[in-house]
Amino acid sequence: MEVAELQKISSQIRRDIVRMVSDVQSGHPGGSLGCADFFAALYFEIMDIDPAKFEMDGKREDLFFLSNGHISPVLYSTLAHRGFFDKSELATFRLIDSRLQGHPSPAKNLPGVRIATGSLGQGLSVGIGAALAKKLNGDEKIVYTLHGDGELQEGQIWEAAMYAAGNKVDNLIATIDYNHKQIDGDIDDVLPMGDLAQKWQAFGWEVLKMDGHNHEEIVQTLTKAKSMCGNGKPIVIIMETIMGNGVDFMMHTHKWHGSAPSAEQAKEALSQLTETLGDY
Repeated sequence: MEVAELQKISSQIRRDIVRMVSDVQSGHPGGSLGCADFFAALYFEIMDIDPAKFEMDGKREDLFFLSNGHISPVLYSTLAHRGFFDKSELATFRLIDSRLQGHPSPAKNLPGVRIATGSLGQGLSVGIGAALAKKLNGDEKIVYTLHGDGELQEGQIWEAAMYAAGNKVDNLIATIDYNHKQIDGDIDDVLPMGDLAQKWQAFGWEVLKMDGHNHEEIVQTLTKAKSMCGNGKPIVIIMETIMGNGVDFMMHTHKWHGSAPSAEQAKEALSQLTETLGDY
């Protein structure tokens, strides 16, 4: 897919995020907006998936687990535009009895979602389990996970990191959304993480870095990560992003981590984002 097409998809995903969160005055727009480019590349260019044949066991297809489940709006929009369910369902986000809960859940059989996420720190362990199951089944497909940088303050992440390296889980690609923000402020003010690349290397992982807003670089880096699978080490990508990217008044601040824009703010945000695939 051409970069221009991925840019169009990203713009529409961002529009959906703003509308979904604003309409119910609830949700997490900041990180969602920051990861739109990554999701567009991952789902429309990188992963080997067939939305029309979604099965919970995920055999013979790539798998993705959103560990930082609070950025569910970006996942839901991506799944809808990729064909997992009709985009009209995005209008039910966070409503009573909706399949599009605040944190992703498979409870109501939502295609594209295999586990409940949002309790931070758990997604890497799940990804490792899925990757090991693929090895046992002779399935050569890849498992992808996404994590927030603040999530790395959870101890379970590092237990899982040790396990994956120690057991050569080399069909796993984890990505860190490194926007340097969390709900209470800057990462360095809440709990400094130090040099993330050195940390992951010390835990025995192959480490790559990329600009999370450069579609060409995202595709190149994820493609390189895929080529490194099967070499005895799990792979992590440290992805530099800007929280709230695409909407000028939401960028470079933790304020919009979990705050919804008003109707007037949403109108201003949408004026900065081009409708490309049709609003729901």
